[in-house]
Amino acid sequence: MFRKFQHIDSAFRYIRAFSLALVLSCAAVSSIAIYYSFRQVRAAQERIYILAGGKALEAFASGSRENLPVEAREHVRTFHQYFFTLSPDDKAIEATMARALYLADHSAKQAYDNLRESGYFSNLITGNISQEITIDSVQVDMGQAPLRFRCYAHQKLVRTTSVMTRNLITEGFLRPVSRSDNNPHGFLIERWTTLENKHLHTRAR
Repeated sequence: MFRKFQHIDSAFRYIRAFSLALVLSCAAVSSIAIYYSFRQVRAAQERIYILAGGKALEAFASGSRENLPVEAREHVRTFHQYFFTLSPDDKAIEATMARALYLADHSAKQAYDNLRESGYFSNLITGNISQEITIDSVQVDMGQAPLRFRCYAHQKLVRTTSVMTRNLITEGFLRPVSRSDNNPHGFLIERWTTLENKHLHTRAR
């Protein structure tokens, strides 16, 4: 009789231990499943899909500070493209210069005024000269504020009979400002100066 009770008591302890282990295992599995589910949801929320040409292209969201060097270099490139890409058309010159001047302070406006007063734009128009720029590299010092940059580029002046190539090096500083349609990168170029703009070679067309 007592032996039977001992067997029942042992069986109850085994069942209780087994049940406790099963509950703990289920809780652990559920916790892991919930954790990875939240990770997947968070990762899915960081994905952005852009439709282009009938295809869905995936992009990823990231913090603004992660893209700061890229944004800074792109701002410098965009400004130089607008300022130095000129057609022999006064309306086109005014339009590109207006875009460039949204990205910089009075130092760029002063350079523009100097070129206009010297007759540079008039010479482009009367001579049917197109001006193009190729940005070789942009260096930005992220260790100081405002950010100091230096831009290395080549200019091409395309005439009817020849193409002249010039070396161009400029530098300045970048100050963070509010983003807008006219200034999507959120920087303003300050104290912009041209360090070098010398003739390299001329070739016949």
